[in-house]
Amino acid sequence: MFTLTSIDGGVCAPQGFFADGISAGMKPDGERDLAFIHSDSICSISAIFTTNSFRAAPIQHFLKKSIESTNFILINAKNANAMTGKKGLDDVESILSHARSLFPQIENPVMSSTGVIGVPLPKEKIKKGIESFDLGKRDAKAASKAIMTTDSYEKEVAFEVKIENGKSFRIGAMAKGAGMINPAMATMLCFITTDAAVPAGDMAEVLKKHASTTFNAISVDGDTSTNDTVMLLSNGKSEVYDKEAFSFALEKVMHELALKIVADGEGATKCVAFKVTGAANDEEATWAAKALSNSLLVKTALYGEDPNWGRIASTIGASGVECDPEKLTIKFGNVTLYEKGEILFDKERETKAAKVMKKSSFSIECDLGIADGSFTAYGCDLGHEYVKINADYRT
Repeated sequence: MFTLTSIDGGVCAPQGFFADGISAGMKPDGERDLAFIHSDSICSISAIFTTNSFRAAPIQHFLKKSIESTNFILINAKNANAMTGKKGLDDVESILSHARSLFPQIENPVMSSTGVIGVPLPKEKIKKGIESFDLGKRDAKAASKAIMTTDSYEKEVAFEVKIENGKSFRIGAMAKGAGMINPAMATMLCFITTDAAVPAGDMAEVLKKHASTTFNAISVDGDTSTNDTVMLLSNGKSEVYDKEAFSFALEKVMHELALKIVADGEGATKCVAFKVTGAANDEEATWAAKALSNSLLVKTALYGEDPNWGRIASTIGASGVECDPEKLTIKFGNVTLYEKGEILFDKERETKAAKVMKKSSFSIECDLGIADGSFTAYGCDLGHEYVKINADYRT
């Protein structure tokens, strides 16, 4: 048995972790744009990255170095350092070498970036920014603000987990992401810290397991970034570990942050759960649910609060999964609009379904009636503000 209690502190909530965010001059008007996470003892690290073939330089650097432990992560916003070739990799090495020269306690530093693709990193601004760091600072809120791009608010979460013997550990996290969201691992970044004494093998196992139903189950616009990253750091300072409790807490952290990203989708007004059941298997349910969460026609109907169940049916039929209109049932919330070949979409039900769609969050449920496969994907609506934000993103 174990209990979870929500606490403040984000990535600084676990013992031994520090963080801050400062302005290095990359964002306008003195906004924070450079952050760090530091542990006063070495951490095991596990990470999953984008499946985009053009991975950004910081990801390439991490993989090239085969980093398994660290006590320092540097994160910059405004510039993705992607599609920057050898210079991008050299810039990462130069910046991290500068950080090591300033702070000898840093071991195996890691860098992560987010922002515009195809622009050289403002290396000197970042180096100068690092010089103002105080590695003893605990300001998780400032760090979470500094990694934002088009996010409208910072995304943090933290829990204290008490296990059956009365001992406890903590887990905290921050994430960013609002556009270019179609994680295929996992533009999103997520950094998770814990003082639980997690074995390195367990870290990789549970991180991968829970990514499939959290970060890999969300979509804002169907685009997969060059920089998508999820990192888990464990310094073990609590000397406490329970695999079941840790796995549960990690899934809770990742799920909450994933939904925060969807809810903050660029210009979004609604967060929708697309629940597919009765599929031939879980894989086909996943395929169908993600097709719904990515469909532009579905997203625009959500924005217009139009209970157009025909778009839901059409998207499922085009997804390539086994399906049959005589077995399909579609619900908007608790309102059934189509059931096993029968159209139930009369004026009364249309009004009820439209009322469901006025909520900021609701579900669309599709039972394929084939077998027992199931999966839930999460998406948002798509409206004028999304176009406006991305039409002039570079400026």
